[in-house]
Amino acid sequence: MSVSVRDALRMAALYVVLSILWLGLSELLLQRMADTPLALAIGRQINLVVWVLFSAVLIFVSRARLLNFIGAGARLRSEDRERLRMAAAVFDSTLEGVLVTDRNGLIVHVNRAFMRITGYQQDEVIGQRPSKFKSGRHGAAFYQQIYTTLTEQGEWSGEIWNRRKSGEIYPQWQTIRAICDDSGELSHYVAVFSDISAIKHSEQELAFLAHHDPLTGLPNRLLFNDRAEQAIAAAQANKRGCTLLLLDLDHFQSINDGLGHTIGDQLLKLVGERLREVLGTSVTLARLGGDEFGVLAENCQQIGHAGKLAQTIIERLREPFLCDDHRLFISASIGISLFPSDALSAEQLLRNADSALFKAKNNGRACYALYTEELTAHAQHRVETAGELRRALEQQELRVFFQPVHDLFSSQMVGVEALVRWHHPERGLVPPGEFIPIAERTGLIAEIDAWVLRQACRQMVQWQAQGKHLEFVAVNISSRLFGQHELFREVADVLHDTGLDPALLELEVTESAVMEDPEVALDQLHRLRELGLNLAIDDFGTGYSSLLRLKRMPVQKLKIDQGFVAGLPCDEDDVAIVRVIIALARSMGMKVHAEGIEQAEQARFLLEQQCQLGQGYWFGRPVPAQELRWA
Repeated sequence: MSVSVRDALRMAALYVVLSILWLGLSELLLQRMADTPLALAIGRQINLVVWVLFSAVLIFVSRARLLNFIGAGARLRSEDRERLRMAAAVFDSTLEGVLVTDRNGLIVHVNRAFMRITGYQQDEVIGQRPSKFKSGRHGAAFYQQIYTTLTEQGEWSGEIWNRRKSGEIYPQWQTIRAICDDSGELSHYVAVFSDISAIKHSEQELAFLAHHDPLTGLPNRLLFNDRAEQAIAAAQANKRGCTLLLLDLDHFQSINDGLGHTIGDQLLKLVGERLREVLGTSVTLARLGGDEFGVLAENCQQIGHAGKLAQTIIERLREPFLCDDHRLFISASIGISLFPSDALSAEQLLRNADSALFKAKNNGRACYALYTEELTAHAQHRVETAGELRRALEQQELRVFFQPVHDLFSSQMVGVEALVRWHHPERGLVPPGEFIPIAERTGLIAEIDAWVLRQACRQMVQWQAQGKHLEFVAVNISSRLFGQHELFREVADVLHDTGLDPALLELEVTESAVMEDPEVALDQLHRLRELGLNLAIDDFGTGYSSLLRLKRMPVQKLKIDQGFVAGLPCDEDDVAIVRVIIALARSMGMKVHAEGIEQAEQARFLLEQQCQLGQGYWFGRPVPAQELRWA
C-alpha cells in the first residue's frame, strides 16, 4: 500500500474519532452551562456549525491527497506502459535470439531472432521444452552443471551446441538467467544466445593457416615438429623406431630465376602432390619452407627401409612435371635420421637429418645420405657427456635408487629393483634416458652395472641386519656386461664381499641380450644359476625368443614389458599378449612380474589373470634407500 493511501486512511480514522469526541464533550458542556432551553438550542446550533466546518476541512485534505495519489498512479501506469512498449521493441528487434520459459521449463515466448537463427516458428515451440533443440554433443553432466550453476548463482554463460530445425548442429554463446517475482520466488528463465558459427569457422581457418603451408596445403614446420615429438613419444612408449627424411629440390632457384616465381610455385604444388602419391597417408609429409620438404615415417624403423624409401622418392621426382607449357625436370637430395639410433628427441632428429642433407648435397646431389655422429656438434656433446659420466663414477656422483615390487595378491612389498641415477653437480639429476644410451655406446654401461650390483647387495645386507626383510633385490645386467665371460666370477666376488645370501639376489637379463648369441647366453645363465641366485628375463615379448630356448633357460621369472602393460585393460592386442605370457609362464612353473603399472585398472586386470608380481608408479617411484616406505 502506498504512502498517500495510508495517509488518507489515517485522516479518515482521525475524523471519526474527533467527531465522536467533539459531539460528546460539547453536548455535556452545553447541558451543564445552558440555563434555559433556548440557550441549549442555540449552543447546539453553534456546535453543529463548528463540527461541519471541521469536517469539511478534514474531507478536503483527504480528498486532495487521494486525488494526488490517483493522478500519480495514472502517470506511473502511463510510464510503465511506455517502458513495456520499448522493452517489447528491443526484445523483438535484437539480433540475439531470446527464449523465455516459465518456472517449469516450458517455453512461453521467443523473439524474431530466435526464429531466424533456429528456423522454428513461434507456434512450433510455445509450450515445448528447450531440450527440443539438443544437439547430442553434450552429455547429461553438462546440462546438470548448467542447472547447478543456475540454482546456486542465478545465471549461467557458456558455449553450447544446439540443433536447428533443418537438423544442422551449430554453436551458440548462451546466457541463461533465473527471474524471480516480488516475493523472491522463481517465475521464469530467460535465455539469450548468439550464433557463433562464423566465429568458429574463422577460428578453424586461422588454426589451419597457422599449421599448414598456404601454397601446397601440407603441414608446415610447426605442425611437423609437433608430430615428430608425438611420434617419438609413441616410439619410446612402444620401444620401436621411426625415421625422419629432409628433402631439398636441387637447383630450384634456377627455375625461379629463369621462369618466374609463378611457375616455381606451380612446381612446388606438383611436387607436393606427387609426394603424396608416393608416400600415401601412413606418413607425415610437410613443406618446411622454400623448396624443402619433411617426411616422418613412424613405421620405417631400419636403415635399409629408410634408404629404400628415399630412393623411391628420388626416382619418382626424376619424372617430368608439366607446368603450363613447360616440361620441367628436377632432382632431389635427401638426408635421413633415425630414432633412437641417431637422436633421442624431435629437435635432434631434425638437426641430424639436416646435417645428412648437407652431406648428400656435397656428394653430388640427387642422392640420399644417412646421418652419422661425426656430422654434427651433437657427437661432441656425447663425447663430453661420456667424459662426465666417467668422472661421475670416479667422483661417486652416481646413486642407486630402489623401486618397490609388490605381491599383487597380498598388496605387500616383497622386493625392490635397483636402478642407477646420476646426480650431476651442476645439472642435478640427469634423466636415465639421456645418459644410459651414451653409457651403452661407450661401453661404460658394464662398469656402471657392476657398481650398481655391488651397491645393491650392500644395501640388502644392511636391510637384513635392521630386520627389514625382503624376498629379493633385482639388478639389471646389460647386454655388454652379460656378454663378458668373467661375469660369473664378478658376481661371485660381490656376493662373497658383501655377505649377501645368493637366494636374495635376482639378476635381470633382457630378452634381446639373450638372443644376441643364444648358446653362449644359455651357458652364462647356467653358470650364474649355480651360484644360487635367481634369474629373470626382462622385457619379455620384445626379443623374439623361441619357446624351445626359453624351455632350456634356467630362469624363474618372466617380466612383462611395460609397453604391453600400458594398454591394459582396453587394448585388445595387449590383453591377448599379456594373457599368453602369463599362461606360458605358469605352464613352465615360472613367476610373472609386470612392470610399468600406473593405474589401478591395470593392477586389477593383472591380478585377475593370476600375475603374481607388479611394479610401477601405482605402487611407488624409484627412491633412495632411506626414503623407501616399508609400511
